[in-house]
Amino acid sequence: MIRRAASAAAVVVLLAATPTAAEAAADLQAIVDGAEPGAVIELEAGTYRGGVVIDKPLTLRPAGDGEVVVDGGGVGTVITVDAPDVTIEGLVVRASGDTLDREEAGIYVNEPRAKILDNRLEDVLFGIFLHQAPDSVVRGNTIGAKDLFIARRGDGLRLWESHRTLVADNVVDGGRDAVFWFCDELTIRGNRISNGRYGLHFMYSDAVVVEGNALIDNSVGSYLMYSKDLTLRRNLISGNNGPSGYGVGLKDMDGAELADNLIVGNRVGVFLDNSPQTVGVTQEFHGNLVAYNQIGILFLPSVRGNVFWANAFVDNSVQVGVQGGGRFSGNAWTHEGIGNHWSDYAGYDADGDGIGDVPYRLDDLYDALLDRNPEIMLFAETPAAKALDLAARAFPVIEPRPKVVDEAPLVRPPRLPDPPFDLGVEPGPALLVASTLMLAFAGAVVGSARRPWRSSR
Repeated sequence: MIRRAASAAAVVVLLAATPTAAEAAADLQAIVDGAEPGAVIELEAGTYRGGVVIDKPLTLRPAGDGEVVVDGGGVGTVITVDAPDVTIEGLVVRASGDTLDREEAGIYVNEPRAKILDNRLEDVLFGIFLHQAPDSVVRGNTIGAKDLFIARRGDGLRLWESHRTLVADNVVDGGRDAVFWFCDELTIRGNRISNGRYGLHFMYSDAVVVEGNALIDNSVGSYLMYSKDLTLRRNLISGNNGPSGYGVGLKDMDGAELADNLIVGNRVGVFLDNSPQTVGVTQEFHGNLVAYNQIGILFLPSVRGNVFWANAFVDNSVQVGVQGGGRFSGNAWTHEGIGNHWSDYAGYDADGDGIGDVPYRLDDLYDALLDRNPEIMLFAETPAAKALDLAARAFPVIEPRPKVVDEAPLVRPPRLPDPPFDLGVEPGPALLVASTLMLAFAGAVVGSARRPWRSSR
């Protein structure tokens, strides 16, 4: 039985008892086809077969608290949106096909101003795919994946030429990537992305803001490529330890800013390759905690134009690395008289202003050998590595050229950012972040006196 309500937008409610799968498939598509543009279609709890195509503006949502399942039966895309101004809200979307070259998805959107809200996607190849769908909203969805080898999975989130879209408060677990191609002015906020290949992957996407996300236990946390003016702030980036294992990778980027992020427990905290790529452009890194990574910051030797200040580099096996040979220079480690906190700083602060009276110099001989011979990472923190460093200090003739000179090192860590989420996501990262907050508390107690670097910041 179908009831239509008299309102500005017609409301269609399916009141029949839960239909069989075959009946439901026909009924659901028939209701979509028969609805007026702008209709609100409310479905009673039940299971409906997928393959639905929405070709007019409308809203699809449950009638009440019961679970509405749209099941693709393992064939094709479950819901395709071929009209602007469509809202899909509160559904369970499951069992797409598994053919990558057909880009079979849970929800595939081809038109602008879509709203994909509070849905749960299960056993889907691609999760939510926006193709030339600008000014859309993807919020509050839980997105799973098919049980396939990771390279055979689709992307949990994929946006293509979908400018000015908001992607917020989603949970993406087990997909391949969350990837954004040719999408300008995006806002990526408050998402949890875990157990994938690339947590976030940007290509040719300018003026993007990425804030308050948790990128945990992926092969790579985030990789930013061929884009301009991207801001990455207040994110938790932890446990990304795949073959590359970058927490944040920047390749051929211009004008990126990384601020107030927690970058902990990755193979490499931040990797820079030809970033910035344009002469005269600078990139800023400030207020970040870079801790407990195998390598804190890793550069290719030709990288220039990055400025680091008010960051805390804590107990990384290698604080700063340079991959390969060549003269490394052209990056700044102080800004307006403020440097960074280094957990291995051995200087002093005689006048008590919070800034070390001697520069921090990173000129460890073992680290210099490691830059050219990554395979000797096996010996990090061993007596052999310490002996090399001691020999270089005893015999300055073999002391390497310093990779980093911070003229105004902070003797105490600056105020550290809060994690964007509670720490109940994963035990490993939770313990890491909890320890960093303890470090922040200790720094605050010891440095409670007013310090010039704090007021400047």
